[in-house]
Amino acid sequence: MNLAIIPARGGSKRIPGKNSKLFAGKPLIAYSIQAAIESDVFDKIIVSTDSQQIADIAKSYGAEVPFLRPTALSDDYVGTGPVTKHALEFCVEHFFEPEFCCCIYATAPFLTAGYLKQGLQSLVTQQHKQYAFSVASFGFPVQRALKRADAGVVPMYPEHIGKRSQDLEEAYHDAGQFYWGRSSAFLQSKAMFQQHSIPIILPRHLVQDIDTPEDWQRAELMYKAYIQGQ
Repeated sequence: MNLAIIPARGGSKRIPGKNSKLFAGKPLIAYSIQAAIESDVFDKIIVSTDSQQIADIAKSYGAEVPFLRPTALSDDYVGTGPVTKHALEFCVEHFFEPEFCCCIYATAPFLTAGYLKQGLQSLVTQQHKQYAFSVASFGFPVQRALKRADAGVVPMYPEHIGKRSQDLEEAYHDAGQFYWGRSSAFLQSKAMFQQHSIPIILPRHLVQDIDTPEDWQRAELMYKAYIQGQ
């Protein structure tokens, strides 16, 4: 059995009400819920929130909200790991013990059912792995990054600044969409970014962090161009 957990805190300083704010006509969290439902791989989809407004929206789009998140897990400094573990423990105590659990971010309007299914399948077939999560490649070689110094700039990695792009190793970053794992790995708080994790590589046009108003505007433009424009 498989469980989806969507963390969605009510407070957001940089984009007020971010998880419930309308994105291209729907509450932002609705996209994650709908992708999880469409994937048809979850026995239960739980939203972990401290907000009754978000809870009502989540239920209207087909998710379950069997509890309101405790205050101790709802401030700016609590990471995704403890929130996911809390919801998983609640499910084990009150419903069932899932074999696999997937933490899905509420801020992932480009999430697709296909990549969710790919993440699960990768764990099923590679039994020695603990996690599978979304990544994307950087659009420019990170080895040729610059940093500010006094009134100018200097190479962050001087030994690479003169190298050709094709001679540098491709680098990836966390795409911030989903994190599949064996329930035992989440319950034991095993580290995510390790060799026991599988990268599910997404195309860059399906990845956009949404942390600032500028991010939001860019994401909506991307969504209208790539998704609604199809």
